[in-house]
Amino acid sequence: MAQRDSSTLGIFFILIGMAAISVNDMLIKQLSGGYPLHQLVFTRSSIGILFSIVFLQLEGGWSLLKTSTPGLHLLRAMMIVISNMSFFAAIAVLPLAETTALFFAAPLMITLLSIPILGEKVGPMRLSAVLVGFVGVLIMQRPWQSLADTDVNRIVLLLPVLAALTYAINQVMTRKLGVSSKASALAIYIQVTFICVSSLFYLVAGDGRYAEGVENGAVVFLLRAWVWPEATDWPLLIGLGFMSAIVGYCLSQAYRVSSAATVAPFEYVGLPLAVFWGFVIFGELPDLAVTLGIILIMGAGLFVFLRERALARRITRPTNMRR
Repeated sequence: MAQRDSSTLGIFFILIGMAAISVNDMLIKQLSGGYPLHQLVFTRSSIGILFSIVFLQLEGGWSLLKTSTPGLHLLRAMMIVISNMSFFAAIAVLPLAETTALFFAAPLMITLLSIPILGEKVGPMRLSAVLVGFVGVLIMQRPWQSLADTDVNRIVLLLPVLAALTYAINQVMTRKLGVSSKASALAIYIQVTFICVSSLFYLVAGDGRYAEGVENGAVVFLLRAWVWPEATDWPLLIGLGFMSAIVGYCLSQAYRVSSAATVAPFEYVGLPLAVFWGFVIFGELPDLAVTLGIILIMGAGLFVFLRERALARRITRPTNMRR
């Protein structure tokens, strides 16, 4: 019963977290035309850490920040920084649904990484489903198109995949580190790392010198000069900070209280949400390749989840303990 309750709680937190992520991504894309990425990251994390501190106080106070494994927490935080920066850079030039769909190779990667890192067992049927999901990722890369026929640089299409890999590593580490750390502490470690990295970007490239003459939209978004926000943009920036706090807490909590194989497939709720925001806010609709990729990736993830549920029920039966 306790395991079932923890699974339900993990699913609840992942659903809230994914809803917050979809709003966060939509806001980032809306603001990407006028601000550099590192300024948006600095602003949202500076605001988000205030909300995270409130969560920390509710869970037990400042003493929760003490840890015997600071190196692992730093590595985990850097993985999510790389993941976010790669994903947001891609959002600036790619449709929201396409970027999100490519990123959703992450739950499949989490399933694979849970084998060596967490010692979780994954059978041949689930491994086959993971392979099908990666076929969907390949289709969305459109390898049949020549470079002259593509609207964006091939490297930009790989950014969400890099984001997926580093995110998967982050979440598997969350499951491991969450045994001894509260979700609020895990979220604050990440917020502090975001602030430090974005501050370093400001010191090195905050005047926009490295964006001059650059044509790649993703690179321009990453390196353009800081500007003082317009008054009408402040509600969006505050919303980014609030979403950042919700995402950091809910995702850390989800992977802390439940198994990676149980929680990860529910991240796919982010796909229809991305399609929704892409259409409503930006007038974007997925083309055939993106639609097929979404179907394969989502189908593979859902199969992995259903297979996991079936095996879990079989294990709990005293008369049948085979996998």
